[in-house]
Amino acid sequence: MSEIFGRIKKEKKRIEENKNDKHGRYRVNKAEYKTILIHNIPYFFTCDETDKLRYFSNHSIVIENDIIKAVESAEKFNPDEFDLVYDAGKRGGTVITPGFINAHAHPPMYLLRSSMDLDEGDNIDKTLAKLPKWESKMDEDDLALSTVGDLTEQQKFGVTTTFSHYNCFDPIEEAAKLTAQNVINGISVASHVSPENSPALIEKLLKEKKGSHSRLAMAVHYLYKASPEVLSSVRELVEKHNLLFTCHMSESEKVIEETLKNHKMREVEVLEHYGLLNKNTIISHAIHLREEEIGRVSNAGVGIVHLPTSNRIHKSGVFPYWSYYDKGAFKNIALGTDSVVSKSRLDILTEAYRARTTHLYIKTIKFGSLFKMMTINGAKILDMPRHGRILPGYKADLAFWKLKDRGFIPFDSNNPFSLIGNIITHSGRVARDVMIGGKFVIRSRKHLLIDESKLFDVLQERHMEVRRKVREE
Repeated sequence: MSEIFGRIKKEKKRIEENKNDKHGRYRVNKAEYKTILIHNIPYFFTCDETDKLRYFSNHSIVIENDIIKAVESAEKFNPDEFDLVYDAGKRGGTVITPGFINAHAHPPMYLLRSSMDLDEGDNIDKTLAKLPKWESKMDEDDLALSTVGDLTEQQKFGVTTTFSHYNCFDPIEEAAKLTAQNVINGISVASHVSPENSPALIEKLLKEKKGSHSRLAMAVHYLYKASPEVLSSVRELVEKHNLLFTCHMSESEKVIEETLKNHKMREVEVLEHYGLLNKNTIISHAIHLREEEIGRVSNAGVGIVHLPTSNRIHKSGVFPYWSYYDKGAFKNIALGTDSVVSKSRLDILTEAYRARTTHLYIKTIKFGSLFKMMTINGAKILDMPRHGRILPGYKADLAFWKLKDRGFIPFDSNNPFSLIGNIITHSGRVARDVMIGGKFVIRSRKHLLIDESKLFDVLQERHMEVRRKVREE
């Protein structure tokens, strides 16, 4: 991995070399900065501590290290007192949101873009049957490179936190460190690609990877693939270490049939039987559940990830959003991208728009609700209580969007909430700047940690090598 990362890693430049930012938004008062002032913000949006969506205009945000320290009227701050100043009011202004949260993704599959996502006529079961053939041809460098490609694309679209579901720890950990992305690293304990994986691997990683950048979690692709012994061990690890556990649920009728065949129970019953129907469990897709099962999942506080684009592409069915909503599960519903095999672009805004258009035949999901699904709902189900809001004491994960831009203009200046509708309906917008943990990782739409030109070259090179291996099999 060191060699492959050496090819794509951008050389570090001291921030003082960029004092004369050509767009005039940055001002560096001290090279080694610890205090940041995001100043003169025309509009920023956040949910407050009561979960009410609010907007602020002509405010500033003070950041120390990685924490938001103050959010107040811009006139209260003297820019000369801060190490770094970002003037969000210049050049037409900037809109700021919390960094978005992607609650379900498969980053190491990025190298497979164009391999299967354009299958014509296939459903999810046929597509999944092809995956092992491709994935078995990828080595650790491929997996790490794929993850960098995936995470940096998400960052371009304002995503700062990702729940990764895959079968290996180290490539994802190294890519997360390199890109500075917040990553929950869900490792499969019953993997068709890595059959040696087991709950014992999680015990081993817990001992060996203390202090890792990514946060360890457990995953099972489908419950029918996990034995009773594995699921019992998962429960023990969840209870002992307060780990998150995730699985795909009821993505197709075949999954339900296989679960009944292997466990003699439906999936919700399996989770309940093994003590996993609780807030530490996150289920993705969750399409073909009965009404009473939706009620049990909702009452148990299980996290639910809606993936409308993946569901549509793979003809999996329609997520029963309003059934979950009516049973009080809204605060536990977040959005995810899935992988490039299931979605053309790795952004949450297009998922929000797809969710709105998918379910409007019953009722229309409000833009404020979609905003919550991208921010505070994701933070809640991922057990990240200091993420997803722009408030004092919260992590400084921020996405900056150019206000004077297509998709934003025009808007109702008497009702700035119309900007939320604009950003979602225009969807797929590229963030101007992205901050994670009080550090800019994207500035003026350029990644500060990764040389994207070289990344594209290496991705293409390795992609064609994987294609060659598959073709020669």
